[in-house]
Amino acid sequence: MSEPILSIRGLTKTYKGGTRALDGVDLSINRGEIFALLGPNGAGKTTLIGAVCGLVRPTSGTMTAFGHDLSRDWRRARARIGLVPQELATDMFETVWRAVAYSQGLFGKPYDPARLGEILKSLSLWDKKDAQIRALSGGMKRRVLIAKALAHDPELLFLDEPTAGVDVELRKDMWQQIAALKERGVTIILTTHYIEEAEEMADRVGIIQGGRILMVDEKRAMMERLGTTEAVIDLAAPLAALPPEIAAFPVELADGGTRLIYRGGNGEGGGRADVAQLAQALTRAGVAFTSLDIHDSSLEDIFVGLLGGKEAA
Repeated sequence: MSEPILSIRGLTKTYKGGTRALDGVDLSINRGEIFALLGPNGAGKTTLIGAVCGLVRPTSGTMTAFGHDLSRDWRRARARIGLVPQELATDMFETVWRAVAYSQGLFGKPYDPARLGEILKSLSLWDKKDAQIRALSGGMKRRVLIAKALAHDPELLFLDEPTAGVDVELRKDMWQQIAALKERGVTIILTTHYIEEAEEMADRVGIIQGGRILMVDEKRAMMERLGTTEAVIDLAAPLAALPPEIAAFPVELADGGTRLIYRGGNGEGGGRADVAQLAQALTRAGVAFTSLDIHDSSLEDIFVGLLGGKEAA
């Protein structure tokens, strides 16, 4: 495997007053992947991004990007990193074109109108290039932030809540834009509180809470390892007790014996095969049922379970 594009070891950040926002974070990001960082409010997501992008000074630890130590050779590495911040922090009286052009030159890139036009068109901003940013909708302002981050053609792009405050249609459009960036070889790290966003796009997922990384894994592997299947089977007649061949499955009777609840397997098919065998066992045992509803756990189910019911944000 090639060397990680970003390597973080033992990273801590303690603010005045004693608040520890990052607590020994270890994280490696592979070149060309989409990595989703999930966690509740105050988990340390934005602080971690700020540390890599030079906006937050860590208390201790090391960060290496593109082989450069970010504590000593920050400028060379930062020119290859893009950031789409969570807050809409830009000059609202500036035009879209001038704002994006400024970002292009900020990291030493020569003025390239053709490249600027390509970026604006890809984000459906071309028709708004001469408009002041303050006149744009919230979704369009968010696109301007992405355009500014792409203006110097970064190899590593941070997206901090990239679709916060935009409607579902625009969010899915941005998913397509992010997928296109990956196709071009851009490595993407995103934080999001829309867990379906991570489920849709991410290659790997990291979960952070209290400034600590709880786990990092490939999305599919995480769902296979931690996911479950739940099936609800409505019985034609109530059962007083489970037949022995049915009791061998991870099931329980509910609603006065009129319903059978199965919980087991995983979210990637194993549980469904088990439910199919359960249905066959019910038929062999002469237990009739009127309906069978099956549900595989989503990434959100896993996330909420790991955090003890806390919501992502």
